[in-house]
Amino acid sequence: MTTEPAPARTAPVRSYDSVVLESIPEAPETVTLVLDLGPRADYRAGQYVSIHPKQFVGLRSFVSYLEHVKKRREPPRAYSMCSAPHEKYVAITIKEEVYDSTQMEYPPLLSGYLVHQVRAGDRMETTGFAGAYVLPEDVETRVDHILHLCAGSGSVPNFSMVKDSLHRHTRLRHTFLYSNKTWQDIIFRDALAEMSQQHADRLRVIHSLTRETGDTPGDQDVRRGRIGADLVESVLAAEPNSMIFACGPAITVWERRACAARGTTPAPRFLESMLSLMELLKVPKERVKIEAYG
Repeated sequence: MTTEPAPARTAPVRSYDSVVLESIPEAPETVTLVLDLGPRADYRAGQYVSIHPKQFVGLRSFVSYLEHVKKRREPPRAYSMCSAPHEKYVAITIKEEVYDSTQMEYPPLLSGYLVHQVRAGDRMETTGFAGAYVLPEDVETRVDHILHLCAGSGSVPNFSMVKDSLHRHTRLRHTFLYSNKTWQDIIFRDALAEMSQQHADRLRVIHSLTRETGDTPGDQDVRRGRIGADLVESVLAAEPNSMIFACGPAITVWERRACAARGTTPAPRFLESMLSLMELLKVPKERVKIEAYG
């Protein structure tokens, strides 16, 4: 449902010999890698870089094995940037993928390595920048408000967009509606709280927790359960001139194939649920952009 044409790149996609400056824990099994790419081209908030697993000596045997089993070459993996273009360094946030036989055919290859093995001082080749999941250049002439619908690490490109917009735009408002299992699972939790305090007139953060059983801070807007139509409708009723950016887990290709073989239909995941909400609330398709992972 991405309706915007792919943006013109500000510079050709190229490879960078990157140095890891820092590995910052964000949440369980989740880190942000701060990268020095040297002289770099500009990018747009919401875009990603690609990293090829074959470059890492510790993964070469696993890459060769998977290529043998799959009968095809292993592709690079894409990781969204959590940094904004005005910031000095590029930063990407990675959440470890854990093998789940109901959702994937093969075990994840790269994310666990980046989370647990990569440290400051390591070098890696990154390729960038790419991706059409970005705010339109003329967004302030088109809408007054952006509703971000995110789950898990789907917050990464949207976090970049919010930082960039608060820096560049003078009037665009944002609501960051963020679903996680528990309070501890929230990526960028403290940074989001700080930004919403500094820009209270332009950023509202609402957390939706599906499995939290303990207490949460009283100064945060925390809801229990999944993101539902009532909550989304209330936000859009207060901000009728909105564009929606939704990012999170979606049904995987493997799930679709497995269900097709069994003659069943895969259960909707976060992104499919959000798209159903958009249809239920009759949000025009041209107002909705999505970024899926899975």
